[in-house]
Amino acid sequence: MRVLKSLNLRGWLLVGTAACGIVLAGAIATFGSPASAGASLEERKLPMKFGWVACEPNCRGWVSAVGIITADTPKDFDDFARGRQLGGATVVLDSSGGSVNDAITLGRRFRNLGLLTTVGVTQQNRGEKGARPRVASEAYCESMCVFLLLAGKKRYVPDAAHVRVHQIWMGDRADDAKAASYSAQDLMIVERDIGRLAKYTFDMGGAGDLLSLSLNVPPWEDLHELDASELKLTNLVTTDLVSDVLPHVDVTAPAMAELAPKTQARFGEEPEPQPAKSTKTAEALVPTGGVATPAAPPQK
Repeated sequence: MRVLKSLNLRGWLLVGTAACGIVLAGAIATFGSPASAGASLEERKLPMKFGWVACEPNCRGWVSAVGIITADTPKDFDDFARGRQLGGATVVLDSSGGSVNDAITLGRRFRNLGLLTTVGVTQQNRGEKGARPRVASEAYCESMCVFLLLAGKKRYVPDAAHVRVHQIWMGDRADDAKAASYSAQDLMIVERDIGRLAKYTFDMGGAGDLLSLSLNVPPWEDLHELDASELKLTNLVTTDLVSDVLPHVDVTAPAMAELAPKTQARFGEEPEPQPAKSTKTAEALVPTGGVATPAAPPQK
């Protein structure tokens, strides 16, 4: 929270942006090792960072995108993309969501570049001589990250990944959404941004079912995790082949631990059926409880 307080994040969030890290901060999960698991959780709570992962000579590489979408994220991506030949590259997402309007802006950048999208965590394997980076399939794409996933021209979601959706809500009042007060201006903003999100969803080739599933989950309930049938119903998944988005890449699933609800040996293999867990929603801004606050200005 202290880190995010300084970010000057405003406007709307699909709340739940920091849920995994806050609720499960003490849990142990392994993406190759307990240390890397802890790092992954912390990174998902911080502003989104982009990195190029090279895996030559047998594959092109990919973009790692980890963290929360903030007002700075579209510019950060533009800075990252400058001077790089990213057209048609793959973005590997691990994110707890973030700002609605900035996610829409970033998603349109992705589509303009013809990027492909998937969900995963990059493992560098620095300790092995000659070993190439890998993508661990046990990863999270929550709230507005789901709409970034939708921006890919081709979209693949591994069985072990967790794709979770939630309602739009005022970021500064999501901590106690039922007790907070709302003005007519607040209602106008949420209606406006739902319209923006709907247009974006259809522009990206998504189905209305994605909006319906998201907007039916209030901030005082757990995020809804999309199952395999819902991923196809919403058109979030366009291919069942990992090779369509990450050709010639060693893709693996991490060792099972307390945090991970599902496992699989590799992308494309069937996991053993287990009940999915949801993360409780949490606010990425400083909560105001039941005190009414002025609506934030629209974000460009």
